[in-house]
Amino acid sequence: MRPVAIVSKPQKDELSTLLPELLLWMKAHGLSPILDPVSGNYTQAAPVVARHLLPEENPELVVVLGGDGTLLSAARVFAKTGVPILSVNLGSLGFLTEVRLSDLYSTLEGWCSQCFAVDARFMLHSELWRDGELFVEHEALNDVVVAKGAIARMGDFRVLLDGQVAAVFRADGVIIATPTGSTAYSLAANGPILVPDVDALVISPVCPHLLTIRPMVVRGDARLSVSIEGVPDQTFLTVDGQEAIALKVGDELRCRRSDYSVKLVRLGATGFFDVLRSKLKWGER
Repeated sequence: MRPVAIVSKPQKDELSTLLPELLLWMKAHGLSPILDPVSGNYTQAAPVVARHLLPEENPELVVVLGGDGTLLSAARVFAKTGVPILSVNLGSLGFLTEVRLSDLYSTLEGWCSQCFAVDARFMLHSELWRDGELFVEHEALNDVVVAKGAIARMGDFRVLLDGQVAAVFRADGVIIATPTGSTAYSLAANGPILVPDVDALVISPVCPHLLTIRPMVVRGDARLSVSIEGVPDQTFLTVDGQEAIALKVGDELRCRRSDYSVKLVRLGATGFFDVLRSKLKWGER
């Protein structure tokens, strides 16, 4: 039996019907499902393992049932494993979770018969340095963001590119995004759209207090540093919009392309601009 991990989005009523049917299908096709705790709330027909421990089960595939947020969470958990992820859209936007629920079983059949495409997306490695020491590090699929909380005051930031000062400005925050993340928060901050296979990173200031500062596209192998030179209370580093770390003056965020990538299973070649048109109404008048 080939182990397959299942990661689900909380509070999705359709899972009470979908998961028992999916488990029956998997077992009939020689697959051994392993559930995260959210999935385990809907069926007891398979073992349940804490999400962060799922990689230790050595699954050959991860099936994500949810939206983009669920996929981002799973991607970070399995970042260092190289295990492919089949993401099924049960959310609203579903920009990354391109596989429709109606295509779930045909896509699984394609994976079982080795007739599928893999959409590889590189990740972003970030390190937060505090008092000259590494404080915490993460892998992100979309972006890392330095931004203020509820207080309506701006922070002071210095951005270095390969050791050289690229920009110094006051703003609500700074976004460093991968090509995958260029259509997320960075896009809302007037950043450019990058095709997923472009080897580049995007630096997007959030509401800068300058008319001349603009988002920047830099090489994918660039080493970026954001120095926190002045911050109001409640300023945080967030990773893929999910992890949050409170920041202090003097903190330094260092970012580079990760050594890892996320492999998304598709039934056929992906159409990035088809997704732009259907999800973001790209080019419509």
